[in-house]
This record gives sequence, structure tokens and C-alpha cells, in this order.
Amino acid sequence: MNEHPTTTIGLLHPGAMGSAVGASAVAAGAQVLWVSEDRSDASRARAEAAGLQDAHWLNGLVNQSHIILSICPPDAAVEVAESVRMLGYERIYVDCNAISPATARQVGEIVEHIGADFVDGGIIGGPPSADRPGATRLYLSGAEAPRVARYLKGGPLDVVVLDAPAGAASALKMAYAAWTKGTSALLAAIEALAIHEGVMDALEQEWAKSQPRLKAQSDGLGGSAAKAWRWVGEMEEIAATFEAAGLPGGFHEASAEVFRRLARFKDDPNAPGGPELAKHLLPG
Repeated sequence: MNEHPTTTIGLLHPGAMGSAVGASAVAAGAQVLWVSEDRSDASRARAEAAGLQDAHWLNGLVNQSHIILSICPPDAAVEVAESVRMLGYERIYVDCNAISPATARQVGEIVEHIGADFVDGGIIGGPPSADRPGATRLYLSGAEAPRVARYLKGGPLDVVVLDAPAGAASALKMAYAAWTKGTSALLAAIEALAIHEGVMDALEQEWAKSQPRLKAQSDGLGGSAAKAWRWVGEMEEIAATFEAAGLPGGFHEASAEVFRRLARFKDDPNAPGGPELAKHLLPG
């Protein structure tokens, strides 16, 4: 159990990942709050299943929380930080979103302006689960990262502190997802090209001989399609990260467009994989 059982953590907001992280914090001994105002029935169900407590309104969560965790789509990260800033939050704010180091530092400036301490976070892996303890890692960087880690350790989420300033955890997340999600987009686009040119069967036959693992990866793209709506913003953040380093960002600008075309499969557990999915990338 966590050595700080009375720690109150505010969670913004309990999506699939956020609710699982919240459940891990509850398992570690924390009280975890969320805000039901303007949230969906699905969010309410996830929060209740995770053992989160409803603060009802954002100001209630801000007033009670020792730590706030922001876990939201990347394009909402700055807006969420601004909403907390407007309520005068002065404790520890942790941004766990898939954003570029530059965006992370922007979020840090927003919350530090009112006296809060900023910790940069990056999540690698799927939603943490008691069935797979340690399979999901939350990387933290910044001066208060060790303190945050003490409060979160004890649940199925593996918490790793980087000896680095804020921005490092986001950089690690960007580098990791650049490969895992970027290659999924590339594979889907390659299959769409092969379909367009009438060589998909021949390509699969060649893969069976020289790249046998690609077939399984292709068949699993349905899981990527269900999350594509969330990954558009992440790919744009990765592109910005590459460009800030003087590297070409076009790889992931293209990945963002691939996922944008697959957004129709939002949260669809039956989204197809393989060539059946790739067809949806082609015009018409």
C-alpha cells in the first residue's frame, strides 16, 4: 500500500487510459477524484468501475487535490491546463498526455504561472491492469517527479522517474510512439497502395516468404483503427517534435492523415484489419 493513504489525486479525465490509471492510484492507496460535469455516461461508468469519487465540478476537484493528473487527447492538453490555471491551483500538476516536449513546456509555463509545480509525464503501453502488473509504464520528469512517483507506486502501473527536466518524459513518449503507431499507419498505407495497383495478393505472398510477421501485424490493425481518432493529434505532436530537432516531420504528418481517414472506426471493437481496413484509406 502507498505510504500516503490520504493523498487526494484529481484525474482529468477518465477515458479508457485515465480510468485505468486512476484505478491503479486507488490500488496504491490514494483517493482519486474526477468531474462528472459535462461528461458522458460512458465516462461515468468507467469512473465508477475504477473506484473514483465524483467531485461533480472542476473547482471542487482543484480545491481538494494534492496532485492533478491530466490524461486527455493531446489536442486538449493546453485547454485542460488553462482551465486548472483559471481556478488558481497551486499544488502539483502532472501532464501525462502524448504531446511534444515543446507543448509540455508550454503546459508547464501555464500552471507554474500561478504557483503550481509541474511534472511532465509520458505513458507507454495500454491501460494498466491488475492482470498485467507493470506492463504499462508512466515515465515522469521534472523536479517533483520523485514525489509524484511515491504517491502512485503500489498499483499495477509501473512508475519510472527520469533524472531529467520536464520535457524528457514527453520526448521519450514521442520517440516510442513514432515507431509503434507510425509504422501501423505506414503499413496500412502500403496495403492501400497495393490494393489500388492490384498487387495485394502478390504482396502478401512475398511477405509470407520474406516478412512473415507482417501478416499478423496487418491483421491487428483493427485495434489501431478503433483508436485512430485519438492518434491524429499525437502524430501531429510527433511531427512537431521531429521538426523542432531539425528532422523531417513529414513521416508523421502523413501518419496523422492516415489516422484521420480511419476516424470513422472510433472505438469500434469490430473494426477490420488487413486489406479490408486499408481499402478505407483510398478515395471513394
